[in-house]
Amino acid sequence: MDTARGVLSRRGGLVFLAPALIFIAIFILFPFVWVFFLSFTNQTLTGATAVQWKFVGLANYRDLLDFSKWMHSGEFGNALVITLKYVVGSALIGQVGLGLLIATLFNRRKGILREVLFTVVILAWIIPDVVIAFAWVAYLDRDFGTLNKILHIFTPAQIDWLLEHPLESIIVFNTWRGTAFSMLLFSSALATIPPSYLETAEVAGASAWQKFRDILLPLISSHILTDMIMITLWTFNTFTPFLLTGGGPAFKTELMSIYTYRIAFKYFEFGRGGAIAVVVMLVNLTLALGYLAILRKQAVRT
Repeated sequence: MDTARGVLSRRGGLVFLAPALIFIAIFILFPFVWVFFLSFTNQTLTGATAVQWKFVGLANYRDLLDFSKWMHSGEFGNALVITLKYVVGSALIGQVGLGLLIATLFNRRKGILREVLFTVVILAWIIPDVVIAFAWVAYLDRDFGTLNKILHIFTPAQIDWLLEHPLESIIVFNTWRGTAFSMLLFSSALATIPPSYLETAEVAGASAWQKFRDILLPLISSHILTDMIMITLWTFNTFTPFLLTGGGPAFKTELMSIYTYRIAFKYFEFGRGGAIAVVVMLVNLTLALGYLAILRKQAVRT
């Protein structure tokens, strides 16, 4: 028997791969190519340009990058800046930071407190978006919200959180919503570290901060970067805050995903919506390549 030959021929392998390749072509490649094509047209859903559309070249991109109105409310630049603030606050500081904190504090610990906390955090992650959004709207309500009822013990002021602090509200909401993934990833990474490392450090008189800084953090740094890549991309493209604020008030919470939705599916300007989608994909690609470059450089050093 010739052991050098594979179990399947190349043709046989392609036959088995064909369903997956067809699926990828139909649901990933074709939509990407179609959106890219639309971005160079003025096609809309209604009106004269719905049927008699034409190529407009880079007109849609020039309109998006028109710096004379770049930072006006409801424009591309404003939505991009809001999204970056949202990603930094919710993903990098919130989910990654809080997930790492919880995982570190409960590393190799048992007990009812750990089980209850982990259960609550995971439940916040797996409950459907609509249910979570409805609960948070009720929680933040000005007149009957649970948060204001609690704060009323200390101050009589009634705060309309989604009106007065909309961006901060959705940052806290998304942090609470998505911390579970980072927490579970870091808990698994910390569990792989031999206990002898920490025991030796304790014998040497190292403080809790020194053990975290000099032992735990370097050993899970690759996991942190991986988590940052995934959380950043998920948060940059999330649409769930729309269920709380609808992008308002006055476009103050209009993230890139909501801005794209408004242009393409509310105003039905498919050409402009396609241009926005292409730019968003390029931003995502830039973020991913940046993180991967850092990860590759770190791997070379180690």
